[in-house]
Amino acid sequence: MVIFESRTPRWIIILVDLFINLFALLFAYVIRFDLDRQSELIQEEWDKLSNYIWLFIAVKFLVFYSYQIHKGLVRHTSTHELNRIFFAVSTCTLVFIFFGALRFYFVDGYYFLPTSVVIVEFLASFSFIIGSRFVIKLIYLESIRNKDKVENIVIYGAGVSGLITKKTIQNDTRNNQNIICFIDDNKKLWDTRIEGKTVHGPQMLKKIHNKYNIDTVIIAIQNPKPQRRKALLDECIELNIKVQKVPDPKSWINGEFSSKQFVKAKIEDLLGREEIRLNVEEINKNLKEKTILVTGAAGSIGSGLIKQIARFNPKKVILFDQAESALYDLQWELKDTEPQLNFEIVIGDVTHHERIINLINSFQPQIVFHAAAYKHVPLMELNPSEAVKTNVLGSKHLADACDKFGVEKFIFISTDKAVNPTNVMGATKRAAEIYIQSKNTTSKTLFITTRFGNVLGSNGSVIPLFQKQIENGGPITITDERINRFFMSIPEACQLVLEAGAMGKGGEIYVFDMGESVKIIDLAKKMISLSGLTINKDIQIKITGLRPGEKLFEELLANEENTLPTHHDKILIAKTNVRGNMNDEINKLISLIDGQKNQELVLILKEIIPEYVSQNSEFEELDKI
Repeated sequence: MVIFESRTPRWIIILVDLFINLFALLFAYVIRFDLDRQSELIQEEWDKLSNYIWLFIAVKFLVFYSYQIHKGLVRHTSTHELNRIFFAVSTCTLVFIFFGALRFYFVDGYYFLPTSVVIVEFLASFSFIIGSRFVIKLIYLESIRNKDKVENIVIYGAGVSGLITKKTIQNDTRNNQNIICFIDDNKKLWDTRIEGKTVHGPQMLKKIHNKYNIDTVIIAIQNPKPQRRKALLDECIELNIKVQKVPDPKSWINGEFSSKQFVKAKIEDLLGREEIRLNVEEINKNLKEKTILVTGAAGSIGSGLIKQIARFNPKKVILFDQAESALYDLQWELKDTEPQLNFEIVIGDVTHHERIINLINSFQPQIVFHAAAYKHVPLMELNPSEAVKTNVLGSKHLADACDKFGVEKFIFISTDKAVNPTNVMGATKRAAEIYIQSKNTTSKTLFITTRFGNVLGSNGSVIPLFQKQIENGGPITITDERINRFFMSIPEACQLVLEAGAMGKGGEIYVFDMGESVKIIDLAKKMISLSGLTINKDIQIKITGLRPGEKLFEELLANEENTLPTHHDKILIAKTNVRGNMNDEINKLISLIDGQKNQELVLILKEIIPEYVSQNSEFEELDKI
């Protein structure tokens, strides 16, 4: 609107305020006469007031000018401006009382204004001035408000964060959002009203959606119960409602945040897994003031481990990886987020024997977390020699060096693909498990294995792939609609690794409770919905067929294995047959690496791991021999 394109001249605001005050005075007299139009009474009162009306105007002008009421931008009236106006009007009233007393005692025996008029004029002046400013503010906000389609919002959480969220939305004129109501788990709040909005129970969401066609639910609770959050997300996906979350309070500025900071719900929120309770005392005893080596430090699990280890005040952490650029990025991230952490970066390859010997000898680590590995199933199926070189030979070099130099603990990060392997990658990880477990029988070093499934958001997992495909407009590619996988978050996996490492006595293969398996196609559909898109309208799902070595269903235990419980309900010990000295078999396998004789190499793998049966692979023919 043209009226708001520039500031209104200050003299106009002064005149308007004076006119409002004169109107308030007239209003006060009307109330005094009880709306009675008796001309004699009116004339009498006017005779008393007429000679002093200039004083009324002068007082109002001087007081308002001294309080600088005219300098505030009317369209941006705030609580600060309300306080200023209140004190200005109150000061005027006190001055009128003072002048009234002077007139009564020293002039003509009449008060400047009758007592009832003083009181009503005070209330009317304050109300009319405030009202005029808010009317102008509302007109201004409406004039600049986004004219696009109104977005109906429901806020999940009627606490402090929910109220801040409501105010943030209402104060942002750039959006066109309409807050319908709150929903909250607290039954005591149901059917009450908070700042004009009704609070309902979560079970009412579908009914509310049917009535108001809800576009978005904003989760304002910082840490809702995982199962409750999952149920809410599942219902929103079913109703095709977008879900956003209030940002972490750490990113708020002076207790406030912008509506631009609302973030999309993450796929991790759909797992509904309870927060892990760690044995902090035991982990602290295991890691505090220790020199710790992490291989594969720049990877998803390696970097996640380092961030968790930093909480326990290690003496020093050695970051070992061959990925130079990723290490460089990690270095600056740690300096920013973990400034207290004493760490050193070493670039190298676990397959280089002399480099590993020098690494362990130079830093003398007490704890080693071995996360370096090749893990992409289809790529390793095409490159078996490289899979064996890194996953088996690299693990052997590191385990032997730890044994030689008396490292206290060696924690090996394995995978569920090592269970009844159907591909080269899983088979090489199982071979490394076998060698490391056998090494424990003759070494003072405690060799411990941890085994878990897919990690949400890790490099090369389906989540980043699906996100990229959604950003590119699709399609999302899935190899088979029947595929199921186990998932957990990176922090959860890393915390369980630390817990297992602390409790391990050597020789164990720890298996993590991964919860219920998830159908990949369902995961893809939920990711599309969480992105605010529609399946087969905005994004298509394309079935491409199983890749070489790919399983339909992952397992955490081999056929002959069973489990024993531990003190942690999410960590179990897999009971396996520990083999004796494996040097001859492993050395025979390693001897074929340089010749890159893939058929012979995979055949030896199958001899070492009888349960290794290839699927959808060129190596299936070897199972018939």
